[in-house]
Amino acid sequence: MSTPEEEQAQAELEERARKLFSGPVAFLLSAPQLKFLPEPDAPEIAFCGRSNVGKSSLLNALTNRKGLARASVTPGRTQELNFFDVGEPLHFRLVDMPGYGFAKAPVKVVEKWKALVRSFLRGRQVLRRTLVLVDCRHGLKDVDREFMKMLDEAAVGYRVVLTKADKVKASELEKVRLATEAEARKHVAAFPLIHVTSAEKGMGIPELRAAVLADAES
Repeated sequence: MSTPEEEQAQAELEERARKLFSGPVAFLLSAPQLKFLPEPDAPEIAFCGRSNVGKSSLLNALTNRKGLARASVTPGRTQELNFFDVGEPLHFRLVDMPGYGFAKAPVKVVEKWKALVRSFLRGRQVLRRTLVLVDCRHGLKDVDREFMKMLDEAAVGYRVVLTKADKVKASELEKVRLATEAEARKHVAAFPLIHVTSAEKGMGIPELRAAVLADAES
């Protein structure tokens, strides 16, 4: 149970996050290799998840924009790290990571992706938090668990974010949330609180914005 002071602090954080994300947010660059990464001169929050998990839609909802992160027609198409500057002057960066779990990708492509992501996670000093997006219609899959294990090994703190919450019944959603929460507790780098969101309906977006801002400023 939150105290009135904690509720007030949370409300103030959400409002500050809303204003920040309503301001300048701009695409910076795409990095197909580590040598193309931007200078590590700002905190970074990375977004990752299975292909077609709704990552682009969530990024657009967080930033109040329709086309900031373009959803690819072909899942698993984006094989680069995409960086977005938030705030002017620069406050922090969002990193849109390639979707994992390529059903149709060649083995070499998958291995190249793993090498890029693993090196980025382990070597990026300014990376404050990673958000692992999970489609609430399916819950955690083995490929999600594999990625969470990679984050554990890289000692990168992460939050699990359930997406597309408007697509399931409330009872099913709660069941998935509890199961995901129980599993997240088994991972050393996972944040205990599970975020439940719907980019389409705006569910959980203010709270997630506030969490991203708090992580960036930590």
